[in-house]
Amino acid sequence: MSARQDHRLARTGEHWLTLPNPQGVPVEICAGGDVPLEPAAVTEALTLLETAETLERLAEATPGYGGPAPRITRAALTPDFHKGAGIPIGTVLETEHALLPQAVGSDVNCGMRLEVTALRAGRVRDRLDALERRLRHLFFEGGRRIALTPVQREALLRDGLPGLLLAGPASWQGAAAEDADDSVDRVHASGYPAATGGAFADWIGSAGGADRGAATHDSVIGGIGGGNHFAELQYVADVHDPAAAHAWGLAPGTVVTMVHSGSLSLGHQANATALDRLRATWPAGLPRPRNGVLPFLLDERSEPARRRYLDAFGNAANFAAGNRYFLSLAMRAGLAAECGDPGARLLYDAPHNLFWRDGDRVVHRKGATPAGGHAEMAGGPYAMWGEPVIVPGSMGASSFVLRGHGNPRTLGSACHGAGRRIPRGASARGGDAELDAFLREFRVVTPLDHRDPVVARRSDVMAAWRRDLKQEAPWAYKDIGPVVSSLLGGGVATPVAELRPLLTVKG
Repeated sequence: MSARQDHRLARTGEHWLTLPNPQGVPVEICAGGDVPLEPAAVTEALTLLETAETLERLAEATPGYGGPAPRITRAALTPDFHKGAGIPIGTVLETEHALLPQAVGSDVNCGMRLEVTALRAGRVRDRLDALERRLRHLFFEGGRRIALTPVQREALLRDGLPGLLLAGPASWQGAAAEDADDSVDRVHASGYPAATGGAFADWIGSAGGADRGAATHDSVIGGIGGGNHFAELQYVADVHDPAAAHAWGLAPGTVVTMVHSGSLSLGHQANATALDRLRATWPAGLPRPRNGVLPFLLDERSEPARRRYLDAFGNAANFAAGNRYFLSLAMRAGLAAECGDPGARLLYDAPHNLFWRDGDRVVHRKGATPAGGHAEMAGGPYAMWGEPVIVPGSMGASSFVLRGHGNPRTLGSACHGAGRRIPRGASARGGDAELDAFLREFRVVTPLDHRDPVVARRSDVMAAWRRDLKQEAPWAYKDIGPVVSSLLGGGVATPVAELRPLLTVKG
């Protein structure tokens, strides 16, 4: 069934639309006719494009600026496009001579990590009761016990996951010898170098106590976070590209783990650093932009403020990659305790909220994932196939692994999920009968065990728990099928395998 199309959009093909705008910025949208695109998101995208005018005014008002004219060169919107908080989710923005921190947002390097195990679905399905108890303990009852030294913390913040794994013994439960090599070869980017970890000196210094070289257990890293973040046990339900699936170890019935999380509080601090610097250096007499988006010009004058932000940004991005690693270790540990050694191996770690600078050209992705083709993957393990693209569905629904084609129409990008269909507030008011039916059929591990009779008697606690769960329930999200069909039909990415969930862990 075709979705109703907003009158401001112009369909140019079965899987493509454009968004005409007063600024004349080329905007392409990859979405078939059966993918809903909410009008509020279209309005938000048009408001974002007003930043093109902000850049012109900022260059004129900046004392001594004599560089090339900063501009938005083009934009792409992915099939999961939906309203965000000022910047639509699923937005890819290309600029020249300007950097827009808000076009990445505060959950810096939010992303997906997918690991393939040696376990079969039948083995895990038989142990789901025990796994649920084990994972609740590991994630929410003090079971993860991640010990880090100050040296390891700083190495992670400055040099990413490879830095952490080379900074000392990887004595954490579930860690494997090949993790160090995988943190370089099986990731979109192995690290985001930062000159210093000073923005997060408190976190670095919170380890060690009196002995500055000692490892102490960390209460921050290894947290899932809120919202749509999760850790999930899945299995390969169907194969769409047999050759790629075989190469990637995705045989039918194989159990995989998928983690979706970001930089937690560190990303918020990095984004706040940018906004503080931008407000402090905004030219006197120049009105703030109506849409609230404040850009950096890529000039010498802004370099000190930009450097402070970029160091904090790199720290947060590196932390996020480490956070997903430790979440995956918790999944490995739970499986090992209940099902035997999972033999888990990273397939890919892909970011969503980052920017990529190439000279004076910057590509910003907000809720969109890289989907490079053969050229972008040259020299690595995925050169023959294209970049792995991980697209999760809603809670309880299928997810997909695809291989990217580096399509220039989306700036080499794909969607990072199915995308919201109903805003959080409205979905929280969803029907109780629908939620009860869902919970009877699917396992969701949360800090609260709703099956505990003592908990069940607390009506206030249960009401809050149910309200939060409804915000991430299946009816709040688009159907994953048309979204993936749009990526395939638009030449953005080809499906390799469909994954179905066994159990989801939610913060």
